[in-house]
Amino acid sequence: MKIIQKKVLIESKTRIEFRDITQEVADIIRESGVRSGFVTVFAPHSTMGVRINHNEPLLIQDFIRLLYKFAPVEEQYGHDMFELKKDMKSDGRSNGHSHCKSLLAGVSEVIPIDKGSMVLGPRQSIFAIDFDGSRKRDVLVQVLGE
Repeated sequence: MKIIQKKVLIESKTRIEFRDITQEVADIIRESGVRSGFVTVFAPHSTMGVRINHNEPLLIQDFIRLLYKFAPVEEQYGHDMFELKKDMKSDGRSNGHSHCKSLLAGVSEVIPIDKGSMVLGPRQSIFAIDFDGSRKRDVLVQVLGE
């Protein structure tokens, strides 16, 4: 049984950004030599998400619009009330909306590996989603198998 762990580095440019990392994950699997097993893709950030869906530009715009609807930027979030937080340090961003979007999306996906390739549908892509761009981030990819 092999366990291989690598990071995919991401630098977002916009507030919400869907980054297709399918090829990077496939490359890590190929380099690992694992033929049968699983790959976990995990965002170790509380304002990011990882999801599988169709990489179609108009659909991505629909996703972004939906996320803004569920967690609007202009809403008041307790997280953003820095003056009330005596025991916590802030990075200065009012990003309660980004944390809420991450909660809705989730931070990981597990994909089966068969014959050295991910078992994804023909229109499925793996997205690392930054809800609090623009930032430098990393996504953890862990391959487990034989």
